[in-house]
Amino acid sequence: MLFFFMVFIPNSQAGSSRIIATGGTSEIEGSAGGGIVPWAVINGYGSSGEWAATAMASWVAVDDFTLNVVGASVSYDNQFELSIAKQTFNLDSLGGELGQDILGIKYKLAGDLLYSKMPQISVGMQYKKVDDFGLPSAVGAQDDSGLDIYIASSKVFLDVVAGRNLLLNATVRATKANQIGLLGFGSVNSTDYQLMVEGSLAVLLRDDLALGYEYRQKPNQLDFAKEDDWQDIFLAWFVNKHFSVTAAYADLGDIAGFEQQKGWYLSVEGAL
Repeated sequence: MLFFFMVFIPNSQAGSSRIIATGGTSEIEGSAGGGIVPWAVINGYGSSGEWAATAMASWVAVDDFTLNVVGASVSYDNQFELSIAKQTFNLDSLGGELGQDILGIKYKLAGDLLYSKMPQISVGMQYKKVDDFGLPSAVGAQDDSGLDIYIASSKVFLDVVAGRNLLLNATVRATKANQIGLLGFGSVNSTDYQLMVEGSLAVLLRDDLALGYEYRQKPNQLDFAKEDDWQDIFLAWFVNKHFSVTAAYADLGDIAGFEQQKGWYLSVEGAL
């Protein structure tokens, strides 16, 4: 019933103050952003003095693996965001599964996505802990938990692509995570943080429809198998301020010795 309620509430009845699509969607670690990259935006549509909340479910199926994610977040004042996500990574060809819990916090430092010349700039942290350290330890990971720290900058440029708006986002992340943390943190060769660059661009085909591309650089620090960067092409439809759907074609590269892992991504988000 909640699904149908969110789909069929018309935009004019939405009680939130911000423009549709300005909250982004929920990325696979639970923070507001695209599919695989956290953006500087704060979740939901709450503005000054307002609360917002989201819930999401995401599914990524590539050749030999499937990732399922459920999560939720709350925000206040378009300034603070708290998020939680549970990831389950099914090893379809090998058998078994990996999982991790992620707690996130984000704070808007300056700027605005739409209303200032300065891009919106936010800092965030994601604390991650794997469910079972057996397999990550066996392949050389050093820790079962880790903390990602990032700074993100997002801006919408009006009327720049055939009269349509363009969103650009850049994120720099300090991380020790192997395969975003599903294979633990650090390695026998390195326990230092590494700086990774992530980026997104999206053209708003309509006010409620975005076509975009994302790229996420990742560490490559386990000896047993190469770890590649991730990328995807996505289409996000913001049905109204309460419900959005994102579909993508994802290229996750080599994972745990399995080459060229490509497939589909689907995510739904509800917001109040």
